[in-house]
Amino acid sequence: MSNRNVISLVVIALVVLVASQTLYIVTEKQRAVQLRFGEVVNPDVSAGLHLKVPFIDTVKMFDGRVLTNVSRPERFLTVNQEPVIVDAFVKWRISDPRTYYGATAGDELAASERLSALANDGLRSAFGTRTLYEVVSGERDQLMTEIRDRVDLLGRDALGVEVVDIRIKGIDLPQEVSNNVYTRMATDREKLATEIRARGSEQAEGIRANADRQRTEIIANAFRQSQIIRGEGDAIAAQVYAEAFSQDEEFFSFWRSLQAYRDSFNGNDLFVLEPESDFFRYLNQGSGVR
Repeated sequence: MSNRNVISLVVIALVVLVASQTLYIVTEKQRAVQLRFGEVVNPDVSAGLHLKVPFIDTVKMFDGRVLTNVSRPERFLTVNQEPVIVDAFVKWRISDPRTYYGATAGDELAASERLSALANDGLRSAFGTRTLYEVVSGERDQLMTEIRDRVDLLGRDALGVEVVDIRIKGIDLPQEVSNNVYTRMATDREKLATEIRARGSEQAEGIRANADRQRTEIIANAFRQSQIIRGEGDAIAAQVYAEAFSQDEEFFSFWRSLQAYRDSFNGNDLFVLEPESDFFRYLNQGSGVR
């Protein structure tokens, strides 16, 4: 190989070396900071091709995608001092590369551990102000939003990361308290059932009493109305009798005597009367008299 070829190869190698130390590319999936003598000169390098001073500037690149941090289950206490074991995960991404680098030196594992501690503090604070029923019921979404906002604020300030989401995979009760919780739940349900039955019995008694009162009032009103109608009928009958008597007193007296005979002799009753008594006046006559 000639000296000219050797020199050409050396020049090409030097050009490649200088280019590799001068040019760098940041992709859309990355976040980066540019340092000069260890000091940040570009806190958030945009995606694309960039220049740097060889052997003076350095570039630190980080994963800019949404990352998932799964921590081990932790034990927390509710407002009633009930222990629960919570299994949760955090989704996060870098929002401020400069703060992130300053807090973690670009170590993703260190960032994950510190973020787990912030998330656990948020969960502990939220669970400590709620009952067991509240954290396992329909308020779960509200609880997670509250925790996410709290941890996101702390994460941005301390780590330069955005907390995209925090979710609970499961909430378990320690074995030593499970039986107590189930017993208390059963007692509460039985107490509620007893109260409902008592209210039902009270309402039933009220309904029966009201029905009896209405029945009594209806019967009394009906009896009063019947007495009024009967009195009116008796008055009309008396008036008719009086008018008939005034028109033919002898016939009316005869007709009333026949009614008396009918009422007196329709059974096996025994009467001791004198034949000449006024009761047999029409029977003693040979023929009817008008």
